[in-house]
Amino acid sequence: MVVIPVKLYAATEQRDVAFRQVHREDGGRVQFRRFCSLDGQEVAYSDVAKGYELATGDVVVLTDDDLKDLPLATAKRIDVLHFSPAGQLDPILSNKAYYLEPEPPGVRAYALFRDALERSGRVAVAKVAIRQREALAALRVRDGVLVLETLLWPDEVRRPDFKFLDEDVDVRSQELKMAASLIDTMTEDFDPSLYKDAYREALEALVQAKIEGNEVVRPVGPTEPTGKAGGPADLAETLRASVEAAKANRAKTSDKTSDKAADEPEAPVKTPKPRRPPASRRKASA
Repeated sequence: MVVIPVKLYAATEQRDVAFRQVHREDGGRVQFRRFCSLDGQEVAYSDVAKGYELATGDVVVLTDDDLKDLPLATAKRIDVLHFSPAGQLDPILSNKAYYLEPEPPGVRAYALFRDALERSGRVAVAKVAIRQREALAALRVRDGVLVLETLLWPDEVRRPDFKFLDEDVDVRSQELKMAASLIDTMTEDFDPSLYKDAYREALEALVQAKIEGNEVVRPVGPTEPTGKAGGPADLAETLRASVEAAKANRAKTSDKTSDKAADEPEAPVKTPKPRRPPASRRKASA
């Protein structure tokens, strides 16, 4: 068996505009808290556990200590089970993709496995554990990098159960030929760079226009920083808040200085004493 040390990086990201739920009247953030349905008390996150509810209404409580003792054979390891033709993997099984970067000691073995896998035209079927959950996965090569693509388990794919599947639909041969001709006419190579999320771009432009038109609401009271980098709208709002905070701080400091100067009596001016000329220094003789 060959072991190749690698690091895992998320290969995709959701490029969506992030919103918070706020009060329409004053822009205050709407907070959701955890309350126990039995005693009505707020529950701290550290006291939240996983519960499996039985048909009788009883609940099996599972803590982090219970879960950490479960055996995960693939913890911190990607186990290659076998290799299969790429066309046999149903796209509906695809879940999330990760880039694999080799550790320095494993670069040569990584390159060897990558090149051999790419030449074979196959994918490696594997098992991996991510965030305490084991998943089926496939290893592919993309732009010279091994890509780990987690897959859904077969029982996680729902079977379509629609009434029309049992109906005898009459499709005429002439109609089928016309449909095939239309498909041939509209066939071209797929270039993902030609497509963009027009709705997200329009949404970002809408938010930016409201900022430039000063259509913003300043909620009363302290606002918790999000700690996340955002787009132009977030940057503009952050800069605006920083300028206003600096002005308020400067005005407060100025008021305190003025009040202190008005309340305290003037201190008597002391006449400086005449300084004596420095005594001449002589070198010590050895």
